[in-house]
Amino acid sequence: MPSTEEIYQKVSATLVEALNVDEEDIKPTATLQGDLGAESIDFLDIVFRLEREFGIKIPRDELFPESIFQGDPDFVADGKVTDKGLAELRQRMPFADLSKFESNPEVGAISDLFTVELIARYIQGKLGAGRN
Repeated sequence: MPSTEEIYQKVSATLVEALNVDEEDIKPTATLQGDLGAESIDFLDIVFRLEREFGIKIPRDELFPESIFQGDPDFVADGKVTDKGLAELRQRMPFADLSKFESNPEVGAISDLFTVELIARYIQGKLGAGRN
């Protein structure tokens, strides 16, 4: 299995290509949408490139849970992610640090969860899970 640093470097290179950004823009805490300018269509490209780069399959809706983004009423109410929605995020995204988001779970802030570091942790988990 590649090291954490090797995974991060490959994720960074993938994001540089997919989003047409400069390498120095890629930092662990950089958000895909806010800092790197990703749009929803870019998420599909990122998933495709990560699958190819790492030789893994990323199931639809696993890395970027659409049900939350699309405002499913079970998961989103009055512009905030509900307790049920937070539970769904925790289940679907065990690789995400939700502690800051949970204190003010505004739907608009959900995109801030998707950082370069989160993508690298997700890949590391996928590669580790595939080796067991």
